[in-house]
Amino acid sequence: MIQQSPSIDVDQMRRERDLYRRLLDLGAQTEIRPLLAEALGLVVDILAARLGYLELFDDQGAERATRWSMAHGLSAAEIEDVRAAVSQGIVAEALATGKTISTPSALLDARFQSRESVQIRRIEAVLCAPIGQDPPVGVLYLQGRSGARPFTDEDRDIAELFSRQLAPLVHRLLTREQSVADSTRPLRTRLRLDSVVGRSEALGVLLRQVALIAPLDVSVLLTGQSGTGKTQIARVIHDNSPRAGQPFVEVNCAALPEALFESELFGALPGAHSTATRRLLGKVAGAEGGTLLLDEVGDLSLPVQAKLLHLLQSKQYYPLGATAPVDADVRIIAATNADLETAVAERRFREDLFYRLQVLPLRVPALAERRSDIVELATFFCGQACANHALPRVTLSREALRAAEVAEWPGNVRQLAHAVEAATIRAAGEGLACIERRHLFPQSGTEGDNGSEPLTFQEATRRFHVRLLASALEESGWNVMEVARRLDLARSHVYTLIRAFGLTRDRTRR
Repeated sequence: MIQQSPSIDVDQMRRERDLYRRLLDLGAQTEIRPLLAEALGLVVDILAARLGYLELFDDQGAERATRWSMAHGLSAAEIEDVRAAVSQGIVAEALATGKTISTPSALLDARFQSRESVQIRRIEAVLCAPIGQDPPVGVLYLQGRSGARPFTDEDRDIAELFSRQLAPLVHRLLTREQSVADSTRPLRTRLRLDSVVGRSEALGVLLRQVALIAPLDVSVLLTGQSGTGKTQIARVIHDNSPRAGQPFVEVNCAALPEALFESELFGALPGAHSTATRRLLGKVAGAEGGTLLLDEVGDLSLPVQAKLLHLLQSKQYYPLGATAPVDADVRIIAATNADLETAVAERRFREDLFYRLQVLPLRVPALAERRSDIVELATFFCGQACANHALPRVTLSREALRAAEVAEWPGNVRQLAHAVEAATIRAAGEGLACIERRHLFPQSGTEGDNGSEPLTFQEATRRFHVRLLASALEESGWNVMEVARRLDLARSHVYTLIRAFGLTRDRTRR
């Protein structure tokens, strides 16, 4: 009789093999955000989790400040809700004990069932492992599995192995990061900067101003080109103000007809106009106790400007049809890409309202002023697109990142975000794991200038830059310092352009 050998869990062996192989690949990462994105995608994939969240702390004291965070399987709007839900309860238990928490159902687990976050989110299977020890430097949180299955003991072992291997990789990159100029680093320990991506000096200057302005209960005027992120900065100001726990309400002044704007802003009593069959609460009432953002404030009509001035001066307003004023406890942040000083000179904008709004003016820099942030922004938007559209994990190739870094983005961060999102969808649609330059700039055409299709703005600008740089290099005998002086560029940026455009001495002489 032949004796059977003990059964071997082939699937388990394959999972562990894949984990080790992919952990080795993670060691090649040189940036912390891509490392975290790939690491979280890896463990979620290996353990078949529905939701994943990874958080690193800036210090290991009792008051831990989130330095880096990454979510998988969540839209951008859901990330903040999940962070609030997991920042207490199960995660707190794992960090306090330094031990992995595993439960088939947090709702039925006596340790956690009374927690508010567990009840609100109806949390079932959970696996939560601290990253590093004595004390932990972060935490891995996994929730839910397909088929409502619990996490097994083997899954727990894999999560702990993953966390042990991730800790030294994180430490290495954080140590390296400290040697790289980061103008925002001191501010990230003081401010809530959720989804604020970048380390440039221009962004650091902006955030230093935000740190001064946020605690003060005064009006703010945000200026800057379209697509620079004025709404996000308004949210940062609100989140770091005494009003942080109250509503943040945004009104797009350009999107509402003048006839409806007053009702939308101040509300209306029944019968005040044809559609007011009941009392309508306006945006000011909706923002009570919090912050009201008036985006594109330069588009307000003069009559509405007068009523807004009254609100700012008296902290009172009249709903349509009302005879008595209503008190308002709101902070006003206005944003515009228009030149309000010119509008005042041309009598299209009230001078007294202009000075009321710009008690503390704040200019949001264009993307051209923070070009060193483009690679990090593109990487962030790629991960966000994968999460929002439930796509397989896709990354940007070096060539695509270089092309993004040297391209012109007249639409600023918004244009970059949309371009990367579209590129991510194109690459995923082709079943590829890497975004190439053609996905990011699908209408670029070829290097020649004789194509039948008209050039896009991006491609025409890129070709001009290639010719200008090649000419300067040739005329200076490839003296990069001289080229940098002549073109008013940083020398490091000249080298970046040379690599991105693939220029060589032979090519410039052709």
